[in-house]
Amino acid sequence: MKHKAAYFGVFTALALIFSYVETLIPINFGIPGAKLGLANLVIVIVLYKTGGKEALLLSVTRIVLSGFLFGNLFAILYSLAGGLFSLAVMGLVKRRKSFSIIGVSMAGGVTHNIGQLIVAMLVVKTYQVGYYLPVLMMAGLATGTLIGVISREVLKRLKDFPWK
Repeated sequence: MKHKAAYFGVFTALALIFSYVETLIPINFGIPGAKLGLANLVIVIVLYKTGGKEALLLSVTRIVLSGFLFGNLFAILYSLAGGLFSLAVMGLVKRRKSFSIIGVSMAGGVTHNIGQLIVAMLVVKTYQVGYYLPVLMMAGLATGTLIGVISREVLKRLKDFPWK
């Protein structure tokens, strides 16, 4: 890709904008900390169009920047745990080629919440927050499905875009 740095900048900006917009959406899922994961839309698209290395770099960059801009160090810690675990699982599931982009995104949504729950257990030093897992898994499936459907539709429209 001739203009790789420029594309990376655009993807980073877009992911940060989605992170910010998400802070403005007054949706209460009844689940503390649950969000739509709009920034993950950009991560999934980059994973499919450029690959795992670029998606990893974008994910870490977005998490650190949005944490400093809109959160705090704990937000960065939780988001890194969820984001890295999620991306690793999405990369593995995508490689199997038996899952659609929606299935890959659903796996990412669920494992993102699992990664954050593991950090929560370590921070509060109790496994009892693990009882929250079924609710978080359902939330991850729902948001992962939504992000997967949107990603699929965006990728259909960008199939001729010069990514590499």
